[in-house]
Order: sequence, then structure tokens, then C-alpha cells
Amino acid sequence: MATQLTALSIMQDAPVIPVIVLHQVEHAVPMAKALLAGGVRVLEVTLRTPQGLACIEAIAKAVPEAIVGAGTVRNAADAAAAARAGARFAVSPGYTSKLGQACRDLDLPLLPGVATSGEIMMAQDDGFNELKFFPALQSGGAPMLKAWQGPFGDVRFCPTGGISPANAAEFLALSNVVCVGGSWLVPASALDSGNWSQITDLALATLTLRQS
Repeated sequence: MATQLTALSIMQDAPVIPVIVLHQVEHAVPMAKALLAGGVRVLEVTLRTPQGLACIEAIAKAVPEAIVGAGTVRNAADAAAAARAGARFAVSPGYTSKLGQACRDLDLPLLPGVATSGEIMMAQDDGFNELKFFPALQSGGAPMLKAWQGPFGDVRFCPTGGISPANAAEFLALSNVVCVGGSWLVPASALDSGNWSQITDLALATLTLRQS
């Protein structure tokens, strides 16, 4: 990956970006090392839990070879807090111009969420051409992405939401999909039991996913 991170370089690093929900800070570092051992170094740690920021900070300090970012970034305050914690990119469930400007001011690459054509156009107006399609299945899935190939041929997507090992390849086969986001790489049961080898195995399995 290039020294200067961009949303596109983050998306291109591996077929799957793990969407990670952590409730215990002590899980953060061994989990990150397990994913790294499986060849996955771009990690999206969501801010859905009170421990999210502390987990990002722990990974940034202890596992610098990982590229840790913050997910569920919804406003400028979230972006600033994520940057202070050491996040190297941000992922949002939706998009606002205020959030986009905040991330630009912080020099924090942003992968903004969109679910409609109008939202794509709003993000593009602000210079964002790499977008998260969320929630992917509920918003039309692969058929919607195919429909967007014509009017939005210059946009690259990371569909997230309902993606699993059963359907990931279908999405990755689309010309406008660079990667997918998925939570299955870090199951809660593996975290609770400290089964780090399971997480490594799940990460390794995603590397076999290839775009056509």
C-alpha cells in the first residue's frame, strides 16, 4: 500500500475489509494480530461500542503494521476522535458534506456510505468517487450495483451489510466493486473464547476471493 493512504488504496489492499465490533479493549491487539497473520491488514473497528476508540488506539500503538480505521463515523466529532485515537481512515454509514469536509481537514481518508443515486451524486459533488454501498442487501444488492455501472461508471464501491462467504464472490465479480466489508471474519464467539486461530483461518479464506 502506498505511504499516502487514499480510500481507493485502502479498498484495493484485500478483497474483504473486516467490520469489527469490540466490547473489550483487551481483545483488540490479539484480534488485530490474528487478522494480520491471515493476510488482512486493513481493519475497520466500529464506533458502535463505548470501547471502540480505545480499541483503535490500542491497535494503532501495538500493531503498527495494521492499517486500522474507524467505522460508524457519523459526524465531525467522531472523525476528530477517531483521528486522535490513531485511526488512519474513516468509514461512515451515510454521507454529509460536513463530515466530508471534516475528514479532509483531518487528512483522514473517508469511505462514505450511500444507498441511493442521489446520495452518490451528493458524495461525488464533494469529490468522493470511492463509496461504501450500505446496507447492501437491503438496498438492492448486486442487481443495484449492476444498474449503477452505466450512470456511475466512474464510481468504485465497497458493499457492506449482509455480505457473507456465500455471496461475497458475486459482489466481487462486478466491475465497479473493489472489495466488500464483512463482519464474519471476527465472530463474537471467537472473541469471547480467545480463538485467535479461527480468526486467522477466516482471514486466510478471504484471500482466495478474486474478482473476475
